[in-house]
Amino acid sequence: MTGRVAFQYPNFRYYMMARFLATISSEMQAIAVGWQVYGLTHRPLDLGLVGLAQFLPGVLLFLVSGQVADRYPRRRIIIACYAGFTLCSFALLALTVAHNRQVWPVYLVLLGNGVVRSFNGAASQSFLPSLVPTEHFPNAVAWSSSVFTGATIMGPAVGGLLYGLAGSPAPVYLSSAIGACCALLLACAIRIATPPRRNAGMRMVFEGLHFIWDKKLVLGAISLDLFAVLLGGATALLPAYADTILRIGPTGLGMLRSGPAVGALLMATANAYRPLRRNAGAALLWCVAGFGLLTVVFGLSRSVPISMVALIGLGACDMVSVIVRVTMVQLSTPDEMRGRVSAVNMLFVGASNEFGQFESGLTAQWFGIVPAVVLGGLGTIVVVAAWAWLFPDLRKVDELTVVKAK
Repeated sequence: MTGRVAFQYPNFRYYMMARFLATISSEMQAIAVGWQVYGLTHRPLDLGLVGLAQFLPGVLLFLVSGQVADRYPRRRIIIACYAGFTLCSFALLALTVAHNRQVWPVYLVLLGNGVVRSFNGAASQSFLPSLVPTEHFPNAVAWSSSVFTGATIMGPAVGGLLYGLAGSPAPVYLSSAIGACCALLLACAIRIATPPRRNAGMRMVFEGLHFIWDKKLVLGAISLDLFAVLLGGATALLPAYADTILRIGPTGLGMLRSGPAVGALLMATANAYRPLRRNAGAALLWCVAGFGLLTVVFGLSRSVPISMVALIGLGACDMVSVIVRVTMVQLSTPDEMRGRVSAVNMLFVGASNEFGQFESGLTAQWFGIVPAVVLGGLGTIVVVAAWAWLFPDLRKVDELTVVKAK
């Protein structure tokens, strides 16, 4: 039972089921949106704009979303966000049924989806530590990551298959809406006491930024993820690879999109049963460097099997970064500040993912698809070398469960 100890708590089980459904719905929707937008314009830049539309709300609202997560019950925020995801999926379905042939209405819906994600990210990350005792939190992080990555495996595969069979994104958007609605019902089943919150104030709003800036260990961990994934965002260009380079269509796109999640799931499950006990900082740096190297391999590959192996490998490397970073940030942060700190962390994650999509689309438009991916992977390796020098305490982190942010 030791490897699954977090699941003995009912609230954790409900939340994991809800998160699984919400994530699989989001991943299915992402596949449909990417293929639909690229099919309308055939410009890599528009794939980047898909990411930018979801990233901008997070930049503009991260202080507000963090403050809301620390002032109001996080369970209620998560319920409201799942309702918002449901509405966004129905909006995309309505546009498809209406035979919309323009991309700007899709971007408007994605902006709304980005607003919901901003509030959901701050609330959900800070919510997890309240579901299990502190001593079981690393196990909860590993299983939460496993559930998340399991959904990111199934979501793209199911979304790509539905799109390919139907020849339309409509069934994908409908399925996403149903999944998000089910996640909403599961979140309503969670019962948890809400501790009293402090009243809001401008000083309180900026405390998350101050905390991260003062704790260099935390700053180093989340900024490493920011720049590494920002530069190595090969997944943003997967629709272009599936269409023009590997020529495997929307079903193949779903398979490629699932590749990193397969590697992440394998790594997260292994970590749940055999947790990283020593030399966590060094493992983090080496795995991020491996992420960059495998991004280069994927960029140069013209073989579907080699491309899949590279994507699976970079997903496994990225999962080490996720487990180390999330555990370090959450256990180093007082509960009354976790919403604001998580909001800043989600801004970094959003920048590395959604803004990374924009960066990848823009560089692909300028230099070509393959050079953009290869240069991004090489840039990730350079960042790792720089961070190992700039943040020596990060390199020296040993046991995660006793880490103290400096």
